[in-house]
Amino acid sequence: MRTRNTVSVALFAALLVVLSLVPPIPMPGVPVPVTLQLLGVILAGCMLGPVRGPLAVLLYLVLAAIGLPVLPGGRGGLGVFYGPTGGFLIGMLLGSAVCGGLARLTAPRTDNPFVSVSGNFLAALACVVVVYAIGTPWLAAVAGIGNGKAMMGMLPFIPVDVAKAGVGALVAYRVQRVWPMQGR
Repeated sequence: MRTRNTVSVALFAALLVVLSLVPPIPMPGVPVPVTLQLLGVILAGCMLGPVRGPLAVLLYLVLAAIGLPVLPGGRGGLGVFYGPTGGFLIGMLLGSAVCGGLARLTAPRTDNPFVSVSGNFLAALACVVVVYAIGTPWLAAVAGIGNGKAMMGMLPFIPVDVAKAGVGALVAYRVQRVWPMQGR
């Protein structure tokens, strides 16, 4: 791996740590707060592509697995991966790959901001869908609740995560204009 690629992967892993440690935002009536972790995954996928984006997420997850307190709430260690949110962590790895691949296809380098932002947004939404598709059944299995109940518990997070997809798409477009990272 070239030095530039290594630096990009490490930079985005660090960005994921920073976004994960931003104080969680409580949601009324929901015991689980909103974090910015998924925004970092979306940015890694959209900006680094289908290989380096997941490598950045993998580095972040390895840091968490070895016990560094890099997850929201300052958590870390292997136990987190066996808990109710472990599926979301695994989903982030696959989601960043899907996001990177789709961003490469749907957000070509162009001077048309609508085309680029729309393509990034579709890729980011696909990332959210992948994370939910892996994390929600995992949550249901670990918590001992039905899939329907787990899906109902995720409903309040959908608008927030769609907003993160929009912010990620716009930020990725703006940054890529001045600092292209993803070879297309």
